[in-house]
Amino acid sequence: MDAADALNEIAFWLERSAAPTFKVQAFRKAAGVISGLTPDEVAERARDGRLKRTKGIGETTFAVIRQAVDGGVPDYLEKLRQGGAKPLAAGGDGLRAQLRGDLHSHSDWSDGGSPPELMAAAARHLGRDYLALTDHSPNLKIANGLTAERLTKQLDVVAGLNGDADGGFRLLSGIEVDILENGELDQTPEMLDRLDVVVASVHSKLRSDRRTMTERMLGGISDPHTNVLGHCTGRLLQGSRGTRPESEFDAERIFAACAEANVAVEINSRPERQDPPDNLMQLALEAGCLFSIDSDAHAPGQLDFLQYGAERAERNGVPAERIITTWLLDRLLEWLNSRN
Repeated sequence: MDAADALNEIAFWLERSAAPTFKVQAFRKAAGVISGLTPDEVAERARDGRLKRTKGIGETTFAVIRQAVDGGVPDYLEKLRQGGAKPLAAGGDGLRAQLRGDLHSHSDWSDGGSPPELMAAAARHLGRDYLALTDHSPNLKIANGLTAERLTKQLDVVAGLNGDADGGFRLLSGIEVDILENGELDQTPEMLDRLDVVVASVHSKLRSDRRTMTERMLGGISDPHTNVLGHCTGRLLQGSRGTRPESEFDAERIFAACAEANVAVEINSRPERQDPPDNLMQLALEAGCLFSIDSDAHAPGQLDFLQYGAERAERNGVPAERIITTWLLDRLLEWLNSRN
C-alpha cells in the first residue's frame, strides 16, 4: 500500500484511541516527509537505507514504510485496524447510524493538529455527508484564534476543497466563537454573516457566579448568528488538562432561550467533556431544544468521537429528529440560514 497512506492511517487510529500527541505526530511528520516523493523514490530510498537516515523518520516509522513499499499491510497498522474494529462506545448504534455530519471541528489553523484537507478526508472516510470547520475566534489567543483576516483566507481554502470534491461531501465554513464577558460574540457581524455555521461557547472565567454566567450566555444565544451553543458547562472530567467543575448558570432560562431562538444545544462527544451532563440534557429535552451531536475533533481520528455522543444521546432518549446532525444537508442549510 502507499506508505504515506499507511502512516496517516496509523495516526488516525492513534488519535481515535486518544494516544499521546507525540506518538501521533511522529507518524504525521513521517508522512509529511515522504509526501513530496514519488512512490518509486520512496521505495528506492527505503530499500537502500537512505530514508532511515532522513530527519523525521524514526525506527518505527521506517519499518512501516519498508513493509508498505514491499507490498504488504504494515504489522503496526494491521494491529491498529483489528483494535479499531471494536466500537468506541458500548451503545448508541441506532442513533450513530443516523448521523450524517458534524458541526464542530478544529484544524491546524487554530489549535488542531492537522490541515483542513486531512480533516475533510477523514470525515469522508467515516461516511459523513458534511463537516463544519470551526476554528477558534481571536479572543482565545492560547488556541491561536483566527482574526477576521485569517478567517477570510480560510474561507478560500474551504471553497477550494469543496471545488475539488466529488459532490458527495461538503466542508462547511464556520467558527467556534467565544461568548465574551459582555455577551457579545468575538467576531465581526460581517464575518459571521459569511459563515455556514456558528458555534458559540464560553472559554474564559468559567467560575463566574450563576447570575453573571447566565446573562453572558443569554447574550450569546440571542445573537442571530448563533446556531449552536457549544459545551455549555465547560466541565472537564479527565485528560491532560486535569479536571474542571461545571459552570454555574440558570439552566432552565438558558435552555428556554435556546428553544425560543432556535439554537441547538451541543452534545459534545469528547470523552473528557461529556457535556452537557445527563441531568442538563434532560432539562434541554424537556424545554423543547434541538441538539447537535458534535465531535469537537482536534485531529482526524477524533472525528469518530461522535460514537460517544450518540451513546449518551440515545441513553437519554433524545429523538433523532431533534438532532440536527442527523438531517440531510439541504435541510440543515435551510435551518442554518433561517437563524440570521
